Amino acid sequence: MTDHQRLSVSRRRLLAGSGAGLSLAVAGCTGDESASITPVSLDGERACDQCGMIIEDHPGPVGQVHFEDDEPEGGRPGQFCSSTCTYTYRFDAEDEGRTPLATFLTDYSAVEYEVFEEGSDTMFSSHVEREAFSRTTELTVVARSEIVGAMGPELIPFSEADDVDAFVEEYGGEPMPAEDVERSTLEAL
Repeated sequence: MTDHQRLSVSRRRLLAGSGAGLSLAVAGCTGDESASITPVSLDGERACDQCGMIIEDHPGPVGQVHFEDDEPEGGRPGQFCSSTCTYTYRFDAEDEGRTPLATFLTDYSAVEYEVFEEGSDTMFSSHVEREAFSRTTELTVVARSEIVGAMGPELIPFSEADDVDAFVEEYGGEPMPAEDVERSTLEAL
């Protein structure tokens, strides 16, 4: 990795942290309590609430959903081994009447990720530390790329447009705002 790439990642982390702080400050002024919700680390033996797999044992993006009935009493958020499991669980929970306050996915613009091959599959490293997450409102996901995650075909999230463009150029796929993902998006993977 070049010094320029190292500085770029550090700059991204600085900007992400500044943006998160600004968002919290604005939320406090506007009374939006959901904006004060922050992601948690998904390390250790945490199992995916959708499929039961141990989250940190699998490649690709991971996620978490904080629900109204979990906050602010300190209940844990829903935790997931993939973006696919995150969305599937959230959609099912919404159908049951639960209200999601914040959804977070791995932000591959905010981490130093590794690309590796397993058999004929190309995969990205997993990142479970809380600093690796961004809200879906700030992310673009790339669907139908060559990258495979814990559950197979995956939505790969980024917060930076240049990172999305570079990813699509190298691995293909179709970018879309993470907030626009629907069940049909998952079914088309």
